[in-house]
Amino acid sequence: MNKIKCIIFFLVIIFQNINAQTQQNNKAKRPIIMVIPSDNWCKKNGFLKTDTSQGKIFYIADYKKALIENVELHAVISKIGQLMAERGFPLKDLEQILKSIENDNTELLLQNSKSGANIVEDPIDKINKVAKADIIIQISFEKRKENGIGPKNYLYFDMQGFDAYTNKQIAAASGSNTPTFSNDILLLSQEAVLTYLDNFNVNLQNHFEDILKNGREVVLNINVFSSSQIDLEQDINGKELNELITEWVENNVTKGLTFSTTKATASTMRFEQVRIPLFDNNNKALDTRTWARGLQKYLSTNLKIESKLTMKGLGEARLIIGEK
Repeated sequence: MNKIKCIIFFLVIIFQNINAQTQQNNKAKRPIIMVIPSDNWCKKNGFLKTDTSQGKIFYIADYKKALIENVELHAVISKIGQLMAERGFPLKDLEQILKSIENDNTELLLQNSKSGANIVEDPIDKINKVAKADIIIQISFEKRKENGIGPKNYLYFDMQGFDAYTNKQIAAASGSNTPTFSNDILLLSQEAVLTYLDNFNVNLQNHFEDILKNGREVVLNINVFSSSQIDLEQDINGKELNELITEWVENNVTKGLTFSTTKATASTMRFEQVRIPLFDNNNKALDTRTWARGLQKYLSTNLKIESKLTMKGLGEARLIIGEK
């Protein structure tokens, strides 16, 4: 009888572990999607503003104005969102995110660098800070007449999927539906997108299977405040500070994977193609900020070095050595 109880006990433990792993995998395989108009569409339709900083011209998409003034954009975004939701992708609504940005007063167009220079913050980065979407789908579309003059209509569209952490394109689709007498933008967009959506989603799925296996790709920058008493070549217990930081990164990336150190001076380091696990040792979701905060705590606790942590978008962290 005791043997039976032991067997039952171990079976319960095994099934619990399998269930926990399945839940974790399912969680990772369901990327959060947000659909936005592309800069190209915004420019063609008069919703791309310009800003000048340090003699350079920056283009800024006015998403709020586009959603208010262009009824077709709102309809197409809603339709694509609906089609993605039906295929199991959770959604973040662009209009609601823009409202959150305004209500929380988080929309900051300019940041000051240490040298006093102004840096224009990309509007997508601002949105990502609030939305925290995994995939950004940028769309362009244009309603056209058959042969340019016929009674039948069709919708030409271009759709690109970008990893919100790296801004790398991971999926793309473009085409149109069969010309029809209908002028309904919802019907046209559904017929146009459905033809290409399955292949598009296969690329999304492949990307997330890679993330599940190898972790998210992020970037880590290390800088030094001008007021700092130490730099990255400071000797600490027989090793330079840059060596200790590199060792911490090596020990905290996805096991077995390497990364690139593209800059390494006394005041600057830059780590690229860094793959961090989706979950920490306690099975809690791990993002770039939380991961980089681990390095910040290591520097403070083990080396008695203070640092300031800042973020650019979701996938790029910056630690500035010398003070908080």
